[in-house]
Amino acid sequence: MDFDQEFFPNHIGLEITEATPDLVAGRLDATVTHQQPQGVTHGGVHASIVETLASVGGALWAMEQGMATVVGVSNTTDFIRPHFTGWLHGVATPVHRGRTQQIWMVEVTNDAGKLVARGHVRLQNLAQPHTES
Repeated sequence: MDFDQEFFPNHIGLEITEATPDLVAGRLDATVTHQQPQGVTHGGVHASIVETLASVGGALWAMEQGMATVVGVSNTTDFIRPHFTGWLHGVATPVHRGRTQQIWMVEVTNDAGKLVARGHVRLQNLAQPHTES
């Protein structure tokens, strides 16, 4: 899977460090540019990590099964503890992979290994490539 410069996560600084159909890992060095006005990392950053890692894993698995790709249809991310600056590490693993949909769980931790956010993403498997209408 090619993560070129136009890939959204590159714009927020998310680096994919491992990508297989069974596990996807990534990291992001959260800075003040990732914060909301209260000084904590914006929830959208956590949700973006969750959706990206799940989608990459889901797409790799779908392609392995002969499908085109996946699209996210649900992202539920819980924010467990505040994070200010420093590395966030995410790991995505599949919970369910079926003919039409997949569910992936993602845990985001800080450098101390403490859980910062946890989310699950439901993905729709696509048989054909998506085209704009």
